[in-house]
Amino acid sequence: MSRKTWNGFSIVLVAAGILIGMILASGLGLTGNVNADYPAPLEEAGGENNANGNNDFNPNASIIALSNAFADVAEKVNPAVVTISTETTVNTRNNYRGTPLEYFFRRMPEDYKQRGLGSGVIIDSQGIIVTNNHVIENADDIYVRLIDGRKLKATVKGTDPRTDLAIITIDASDLPYLQLGNSDDVRVGEWVLALGSPLEEDFHHTVTSGIVSAKGRTGVGLTQYEDFIQTDAAINPGNSGGALVNLKGELIGINTAIASRSGGSIGIGFAVPSNLVNKVKSDILNKGRVVRGWLGIEMDLNGISPELAEMYNLETNEGVMISAITEDGPAEKAGLEPGDIVTKIDDKKIRNFTELSTRVGSTEPGTELSFTVNREGRELVKKVVLGEFPEDDRLLANQRRNGQGGANTLRNLGIEVRDLNDNLRSAYGLRARDEGIIVTSLMQNSVLEQAGIQEGDLIMKINRQYVENTTDFRNALGELSPGSAAVLYIKRDDRRRVIDFVMPR
Repeated sequence: MSRKTWNGFSIVLVAAGILIGMILASGLGLTGNVNADYPAPLEEAGGENNANGNNDFNPNASIIALSNAFADVAEKVNPAVVTISTETTVNTRNNYRGTPLEYFFRRMPEDYKQRGLGSGVIIDSQGIIVTNNHVIENADDIYVRLIDGRKLKATVKGTDPRTDLAIITIDASDLPYLQLGNSDDVRVGEWVLALGSPLEEDFHHTVTSGIVSAKGRTGVGLTQYEDFIQTDAAINPGNSGGALVNLKGELIGINTAIASRSGGSIGIGFAVPSNLVNKVKSDILNKGRVVRGWLGIEMDLNGISPELAEMYNLETNEGVMISAITEDGPAEKAGLEPGDIVTKIDDKKIRNFTELSTRVGSTEPGTELSFTVNREGRELVKKVVLGEFPEDDRLLANQRRNGQGGANTLRNLGIEVRDLNDNLRSAYGLRARDEGIIVTSLMQNSVLEQAGIQEGDLIMKINRQYVENTTDFRNALGELSPGSAAVLYIKRDDRRRVIDFVMPR
């Protein structure tokens, strides 16, 4: 690179840095003497007043302003971040997998202490701390180390494995604490700081910086309810439970996990958003448990296939198909039906089942939500008043797989069906008003068996056609081309469901 080119490149870099710094400085109120302990940036940079009273231009001023902004936030936030250490007694006799003779001659003590390390954030001056559930899970003893060196024993107030959050308390008062920010206001690209104790206790109160890389991350596979903030601020083992803060010093997330092939930070970290933290914290402290909204549906975990999207005239394959409805549940009362594809909740797009589950589960029971659904190609809006999630009820259906088969026949679909009669109604527990055909046999690993059909299912419709007898069913199948999507509307155990599959080629 020539000297002329290099000088031009340097000028561009300096100008870009100045522009960014000036924007940040003005936004943070750092362009004047706001605090007597922190002189104006131009004065710190050595600028002098000229005869007209104006400061000489100094490109270092904006950089110093930005540096001061980060340092100010770290100084404000650090005292509210704690190091959490745990001890768990492991009994080797109960966990030993060798022979009795090998156990007799082993050298390992019968019991030993397993130690763990994590981080936490003080959110109340009276010693209330939020951390990750996996940091303190199954621990016999939990200790909290404050920034002043005190080490106090902690008590578990409550845990929520579904979001990987936990609330613990220590016997202390007048502690520094962080205010929870509104994570909905977080913007992709804004600067953030991550604080915690990575790798070992001696590295406590480590501060790293980065930006918000993404919001609303799902499909990470860490928890049942996922709505993560993604950041490139360095997060390592031990940072779990630590703080993710904005440049106002507000807590916007609890650092939870990283995506890494090596075990160390590669710039992909995930934090539970503060609004979800606030919900879990409030429920545990005020109700003793986390209370969640409940819709009363099962969802197709396969997602919307291209064939289904075409059949329902969907522009994209985003959305969630309702595969079953709980009788007298909130969804049924609101008029939702199996086969409906949920595309929005309160005008916010729903892309997959994790987003739907998280949105409903993080909403208070009794709240009315507006569901936009696609029903057989028509868009409908249904108002649903959420119930309270029953912990013993499974909202998610078993994952269904689309099978591959041979020709377009009942035999190759692997199913046998019969017209209803009194004997079959009695044998399969059906009511007199139930209409359709009954599945009496399934071939193992066949197309419909893999799709989720079971013996005893009552088939009421295929796609949009009602089925009164086996002739109707065969005729409807004959109209479908190989590779096309098909949906069976069935009844099982007094629940209406939908089963989707692809016609074999």
